[in-house]
Amino acid sequence: MTKTNMDLSALLAKHDQGDLLRNIAEAVLQLIMEADVDGLIGAGRHERSGERTTWRNGYRERALDTRLGTLNLRVPKLRQGSYFPGFLEVRKTSEQALVAVMQEAWIGGVSTRRVDELVQAMGLGGISKSTVSKLCKDIDERVGEFLNRPLTGEWPYVWLDATYLKVRQGGRIVPVAAIIAVAANTEGRREIIGLGIGPSEAETFWTEFLRSLRARGLGGVKLVISDAHTGLKAAIARVFEATWQRCRVHWMRNALAHVSRGQHTVVAAAIRQAFDQPDRGHAGETWRKVSEQLRPRWPKLADLMDASEHDVLAYMSFPRQHRTKLHSTNPIERLNKEVKRRADVVGIFPNEASIMRLIGAVLFEQNDEWQTASRYMMVEAFTQIDKEEIDPILSITTKAA
Repeated sequence: MTKTNMDLSALLAKHDQGDLLRNIAEAVLQLIMEADVDGLIGAGRHERSGERTTWRNGYRERALDTRLGTLNLRVPKLRQGSYFPGFLEVRKTSEQALVAVMQEAWIGGVSTRRVDELVQAMGLGGISKSTVSKLCKDIDERVGEFLNRPLTGEWPYVWLDATYLKVRQGGRIVPVAAIIAVAANTEGRREIIGLGIGPSEAETFWTEFLRSLRARGLGGVKLVISDAHTGLKAAIARVFEATWQRCRVHWMRNALAHVSRGQHTVVAAAIRQAFDQPDRGHAGETWRKVSEQLRPRWPKLADLMDASEHDVLAYMSFPRQHRTKLHSTNPIERLNKEVKRRADVVGIFPNEASIMRLIGAVLFEQNDEWQTASRYMMVEAFTQIDKEEIDPILSITTKAA
C-alpha cells in the first residue's frame, strides 16, 4: 500500500510534465498487473516463499488505446506458464473471429497480399498456429451453442434472407449463400434463430435448413417473409404450413425493370396505392385496377402484377400493427449490411467453417443487443392473427415435411 501511495504521489507532484490522468491510469493498471502476477507466482518480488511456483522473466511492451489516450504498459512475463491481463482482451467475439479467419487463411497457405497486409496492420504477425487454433475452438463453441439452442414458444413471423459470399472449394473460388433466419415470438421479441451455408438455388439445402429450425422447436409459424428464390420458396412450402410473403422491396425492383427510368416514380406511386388500403380485399381491388391501367403501355409489368398479387399482398391479411415490418425483409437489412461489412474485410473465405465462425459471431452479438432493446412488435396484436380474414389462395397447403 505504501508503494502505491508513493507512486501516485510522485505523479501528482509532476502533473505539469504531462497528462496527469493518463499517467495515473498507466500506474494503476501496472500495479494491478504486478499484484496479479504476485498471486500467480505465490510470492512478491524478491520474496522467499515455499509456495512459489515460478519466477518473473522480464516484461513485454503493450499499448492500450483508451479515451485518455494510448497507455504504454509493461506486461510481466513468467519463466513457466503465461500471464495476460483480462483488460487488454478488448476484442469482441466477432472481431476475434475475424482475426481467426485471416490467420487461418495465412496458416493454410491460401493468403493473398491483401490478407497479409491486413494481418500485419492489426499487429497479428506473431500469433502462433496453436494460439489461433485455441481461439477458433473457443469461438466455434460459443457460436455453435448460440446457433443450435432450443427454440421455445410460438414464432408467428419468420424472415429469411441470403447474403452471397465467396469461398475456396477444391482449388476453385465459388459463391455460396449464407441464409439468415430471424423470427418474432408472441412476446414481441425478435431473435436470430439460424444460419446456414449452401448453394444459392438448391431446394434440398433450403429444406434441410428449415427442417433443422423446426427440429429445434420453431413452431406456430404463420407468415414467412423472403425473396423469391426458387429453391427457398419451394422449401418453405414443403416444411411450413404457413403463408408466404414475397419481399415487397425486391419485387418492386423487379417490377420497375420493365419501365423506363424516367417513369419509375410515377409507376411506383401508382402501385403503392394498393399498399395504402385498409385491408386485403381493398388492396386486391386496387392492385388489379392499377394493373389494367398499366397494361396498354407496360404489358410485361401488368403480367407480373397478375402473377404475383397474392404473394406481394399476403401481409395485408395480418394485424395492422405489424404490417410495416411484415411486407419485406427490410427489418433485417441493417443486420445484413453488418454481415457484409465484416465479410468484405476477408474477401475470399478459406472454407465454410470460417464463414460460420465470423458470420455466426456477428449474429451472436447482434442478438444480444436485440434482447436488451424494447419489444419489436406490439404483443396485443398477436391475438388478432387468427381473427384476420385470410385469403385461401395465400395459404400454402402443401403438407409440411
